[in-house]
Amino acid sequence: MLHPDFLDDPRLQAVLAALPGARLVGGCVRDALAGLPVADIDLACPLPPERMISALRAAGLRALPTGLAHGTITALSGTALAGDAHFEITTLRRDLATDGRHATVAFTDDWREDAARRDFTINAMSLSAIGMLYDYFGGQSDLAAGIVRFVGDPATRLAEDYLRLLRFFRFHARYGRGAPDPAALAAIEGAIPGLAHLSPERVWSELKRLLAAPAAAPTIALMDRLGVLQAILPEGFSVAALAALESRGAPAAPLLRLAALLTGSADALADRLRLSAAERDELIALRDAPVPTDHDDDATLRRLLADTPREILLGRAWLAGLGETARQKLLTEIAPVFPLKGQDLTAFGVLPGPEMGVILRDLRRWWMAGGCRADRAACLSELARRRANTPP
Repeated sequence: MLHPDFLDDPRLQAVLAALPGARLVGGCVRDALAGLPVADIDLACPLPPERMISALRAAGLRALPTGLAHGTITALSGTALAGDAHFEITTLRRDLATDGRHATVAFTDDWREDAARRDFTINAMSLSAIGMLYDYFGGQSDLAAGIVRFVGDPATRLAEDYLRLLRFFRFHARYGRGAPDPAALAAIEGAIPGLAHLSPERVWSELKRLLAAPAAAPTIALMDRLGVLQAILPEGFSVAALAALESRGAPAAPLLRLAALLTGSADALADRLRLSAAERDELIALRDAPVPTDHDDDATLRRLLADTPREILLGRAWLAGLGETARQKLLTEIAPVFPLKGQDLTAFGVLPGPEMGVILRDLRRWWMAGGCRADRAACLSELARRRANTPP
């Protein structure tokens, strides 16, 4: 029996009471067994989606048909104290046909048949409303041993959905200990060409989640040895640089780690994997200059902070291998803000337009040269001096 704290949530219990045959599945069961925080709580049920919706509504709960084609609905259950909670519930399924990424499915009421179509044993377990664990393929023992193992034949599982190849490494980075499953590695090597079936967004999503693991470098090194990394990062990479970054105790931030790993063009990678505009800008900024050094004085740090967000400078400091003292100075130094705006110049007869922009840029350069120390009054005084010396 397994009774995680979330099982006592009255919002979840209301859903389980409305669907007596439902069980908790996937990540929440795995992480509860592993003693890790549980984020999303997903359920499965033998009933077809229309009957689940009817049963939930009959119990006074809201139900949304969020993915009827795949047998998925979302139940909304709430209390006056805790507010609403969302639970995704999917009808038990079996595969009729697969194409390397998507499956044509049929509904079933066979829990083992549904579990058999899942990727890894640690993700194929289910839990009843009273805490009864159902484990058809040894997921609990694999989780305890730190082994990520495919359900059934690894090559078959990969041919059904090549995204599982990347998911293997993501789960190994978080749950694996010791040597990886040799049968899985052999199948992965043969399945690498299948990565071409995946959308760039999916590849980046998996890589990003892998890079967020507490220690990603050993798994990235494994991907390099198998030839997987070459397939998903053709721009070039340095596993040693990533390992060095991790050894310095840098945060497990995916874009920071990608900036260390990548040796080729950040623009090219951002285009190919379709990073968001914000992700692209951050990746490029992390690999840009100027880079803080251990010898920067306070004035230099203020100038850096005036031009570049603190988080980017800290990332560059981690990438450059700066010591704790330098990073602490970046953290504690107040980021200066140039104190004048366009409206301040109108009092001196400067009208909005190109001239105003030139004057503001010149004044800001003067302010930066002085270590960003001049306050508003000092900047206005300098502006007045310059205007007095400007021919009419």
